[in-house]
Amino acid sequence: MPNTPEFAAALEAFERAYPSFTRTRALDELRAREYARLDAQGHVYLDYTGGGLYAESQLREHMAMLGEQVFGNPHSKNPTSQAMTQLVERARRFVLEYFNAAPEEYAAIFTPNASGALRLVGEAYPFGPGGHFLLTADNHNSVNGIREFAWRAGADVTYVLVTPPEMRVDAGALREQLGRAQGGHRLLAYPAQSNFTGVQHALEWIGEAQQAGWDVLLDAAAFVPTNRLDLDAWRPDFVSLSFYKMFGYPTGVGCLLARHAALAKLRRPWFAGGTISIVSVQGRGWHYLLPGEAGFEDGTVNYLALPAVEIGLRHMARVGVELIHERVMCLTGWLLAQLRALRHANGAPLVRVYGPADCTARGGNIAFNLFDPYGRPHDFRRVEALAAKARISLRTGCFCNPGAGEIAHHVTRDEMAQCFTGDKPVSFEEFYELLRPTGKHPSTVRISVGLATNFADVYSFVQFARGFLDAPAEDAPATSAPQHARLTRDAG
Repeated sequence: MPNTPEFAAALEAFERAYPSFTRTRALDELRAREYARLDAQGHVYLDYTGGGLYAESQLREHMAMLGEQVFGNPHSKNPTSQAMTQLVERARRFVLEYFNAAPEEYAAIFTPNASGALRLVGEAYPFGPGGHFLLTADNHNSVNGIREFAWRAGADVTYVLVTPPEMRVDAGALREQLGRAQGGHRLLAYPAQSNFTGVQHALEWIGEAQQAGWDVLLDAAAFVPTNRLDLDAWRPDFVSLSFYKMFGYPTGVGCLLARHAALAKLRRPWFAGGTISIVSVQGRGWHYLLPGEAGFEDGTVNYLALPAVEIGLRHMARVGVELIHERVMCLTGWLLAQLRALRHANGAPLVRVYGPADCTARGGNIAFNLFDPYGRPHDFRRVEALAAKARISLRTGCFCNPGAGEIAHHVTRDEMAQCFTGDKPVSFEEFYELLRPTGKHPSTVRISVGLATNFADVYSFVQFARGFLDAPAEDAPATSAPQHARLTRDAG
């Protein structure tokens, strides 16, 4: 933690502006106890939307469980298999309990990640002529990819745009689309929280869409690490999430929470080991899919990792997601105000934020770019290189959310079309260079706060950003921030 009069004064002013922050002191104690490696190694970790951090106690408990017992593949009746089956099913029950999802209404299907959960829905949803896939332009690519299944089946696909600068969906336009489509199977998909701008889209749309005859797919991956999702209050038909985004460990495990009635509509295009009750090679179509979640968990689940899911969720429950949410909102509000206040000597703003300017209906991720006094953008590659030297972990790119990026940066359809004129794939770097002559800069910087973030982290980042004040875009600015960093790039 910085030990300067300037930092002490900033902290005092922050706590006056955000008095509820003092109620989250338990998270400072938790950081010192469970996430001490951050300060020991000098990390400023601001990439929680990319991945959460695990507590040391999560690892200890999981390793002790694995070290003290013998577990086998759960697809058997032998003792080690049965021991594992009990833990897998206990984890499944706790997932439902954590999200207040009644077992008689919802199934918890373990997947490799949120993308795997989304694919399960996309490939098996009964799209067809007369059907419709409606989604917001603000969506992760794993949701965008569902359109390929819809198109292939002859269904219509419609995007509802978001509007700058707030980057919110026009609720009236969404309702118009919900009321326009008639007949066929209809699926609405949108994120509870944008992984690009942090916008939190209205959960009230779930019930409105269902009343109009739509099934609803809610991408909750960016939402649930810092917000309560109560499936007894909001009842989407499908929910996708990744556990590592919530509590860091284990990776490689996600979940599809699905209402049993919605699950019954899905028609899987294939079967795999573990998903059928009986199958024969001697007749066409001779197989029976298992009911419920078993019919959707292909092959052997990541069974040794699943007990760690329960451990991680219990950790989150002990900490309290409401406490995490309160801290995140305080830190995000301060960051937004500080970044927007940074001005060059000529009065020009240093920072342009894409998304809400305050904490109204938004989460703890902030997307922005840095500009020089003449309105020229600082190259994202330079920003990330300097952040790397400051030991700041942040993220750049489009964050696998091209719709939000195209709208934020005013990239036209004709400009995007230049990327799809040949057979050779165009890289993001090539796309970036292609648009440079237009003065557009289709790459964004994103910082995000989470469970273990403290005021020193956000203060250090603002000091880092100050290093760009009055610096021409073509010159590397000096910075008074710490000396070196690890920065992550978005791989989708």
